[in-house]
Amino acid sequence: MSHSPFETNLDQCAANYAALTPISYLERSAFVYPNKVATVNGEVRRTWSETLKRCRQLASALRKVGIKKGEAVSIIASNLPEHFETHFGVPMAGAILNSINTRLDAATVAFILQHAEAKVFLVDKEFAEVATAALATLENKPLVIGIDDASFDGGEMIGEMDYEAFIATGDENYPGEAVTDEWNAITLNYTSGTTGDPKGVVYHHRGAYLNAASNALSWSMGMHPVYLWTLPMFHCNGWCFPWTIAAQAGVSVSLRHVRADKIFELIKSEKVGYFCGAPIVLNMLNSAPDEMKAGIDHKVSVMTAGAAPPAAVIAGMESIGFDVTHVYGLTETYGPCAICAWNDDWDDKSAEEKAVLKARQGVRAPMLEDMAVLDPETLEPVPQDGETMGEIFMRGNLVMKGYLKNPATTEKSFRGGWFASGDLAVWHADGYVQIKDRSKDIIISGGENISSIEVEGVLYAHPHIQEAAVVAKNDEKWGETPCAFVTLKEGAPQVSEAEVIDYCRANMAKFKAPKNVVFGPLPKTSTGKIQKFILREQANSL
Repeated sequence: MSHSPFETNLDQCAANYAALTPISYLERSAFVYPNKVATVNGEVRRTWSETLKRCRQLASALRKVGIKKGEAVSIIASNLPEHFETHFGVPMAGAILNSINTRLDAATVAFILQHAEAKVFLVDKEFAEVATAALATLENKPLVIGIDDASFDGGEMIGEMDYEAFIATGDENYPGEAVTDEWNAITLNYTSGTTGDPKGVVYHHRGAYLNAASNALSWSMGMHPVYLWTLPMFHCNGWCFPWTIAAQAGVSVSLRHVRADKIFELIKSEKVGYFCGAPIVLNMLNSAPDEMKAGIDHKVSVMTAGAAPPAAVIAGMESIGFDVTHVYGLTETYGPCAICAWNDDWDDKSAEEKAVLKARQGVRAPMLEDMAVLDPETLEPVPQDGETMGEIFMRGNLVMKGYLKNPATTEKSFRGGWFASGDLAVWHADGYVQIKDRSKDIIISGGENISSIEVEGVLYAHPHIQEAAVVAKNDEKWGETPCAFVTLKEGAPQVSEAEVIDYCRANMAKFKAPKNVVFGPLPKTSTGKIQKFILREQANSL
């Protein structure tokens, strides 16, 4: 058997191979740009060299209190510099970071702490009440460290000591535990758990490193971007942007509460060039008074994902001068793994046509191996005709290791060499994917499939509608019919159910128009997604 000369006596060694880990991004930026600002929180500004020292201190302090390799460290906190530091300091200790959703109830927080077997729990004082209630139900309690924030007046400090005192026990020269296997876990993120207990999604160092780079490439970020934290760091580790900011030696600007006035204020005062957010955040900014939006004289890039953003929301953002990039992904894919990459052929299209194109989920991101729309039964590709429905499948380095302590669900989500997203979509002739629905959200009326997202897109274009969600309502004749839930814009005139239905019938196939319209606020998950399972219950109790 012959061997290629390219594979003989050319072995992997310390000189030519290193395990990929996003920790290296921090170390490089602190070395090359030690005096550039890394984090901003109100009056507090820290450089990259200071940030590296603090992360090393955190890692060392964790080891001193007995944290071993492969153990979990949980945190519940807003988008603070301390939260940013845990994305490096915890894995430098060889541990796994578990960032907990700040909007969860005490019972769910307790479940996560127990399921993750957290040994240390860092608690931002704003969330002391829910953390205390969760800890009260646990037999094996973690060590609790409180996080103070001088810019926030409320809350209560809890724990054995505060974060500053804790990291002061650590060594600022601690080199960290060597990452010898890039497949090792780096973080643990729990899905929102709208049906049953939340599932623990495990990320590895390789995926975190690559998606951080993928973000920068997808967004053409360049060096030293100023990034505003409108997206929670607990959500897919902030879509991996703590590591992206380190890779690009950027500036991480904290934002405790997502409010339009504060966002516009920071964009102007800190010259923010980048922020991420769900369509609901974009809608809030669109609806802000004109005087609040005035005075921005630099380019601002927005990355959006979550619920499929209606074209009208994208068009609204671009009308105030913000450049919108639409990405797509799941907790299981480190956040964004697909991007609606812009094609120069679209430059001459109208603003409305551009917004419709941008509302598609797009194509695989630079570091994703493959993405396709397949028949979920046969795993054969569906025709690229923009009409035939299939399910989105992905594979590659941006797919999770699996679900913690849940082999059956892991096996079910991985099949035929693919990860099944659960999102139903069509494949266009240009290869771009467009989601039509979650598999559980499709409405089947008289044997015809109706995409709730398509109906929502029409509703969002209505001049007086702020938010919209469409779900299936059981119907004796048709099986299911669309039921719309809408929130009107502040100050908008009253709109009747009949007027909304007529508007839909005038702008889409009549059989797809909602048969019922309910007005009022929409229930949302902790990440701003509309809770359709609650709306389905309400629709079927009408």
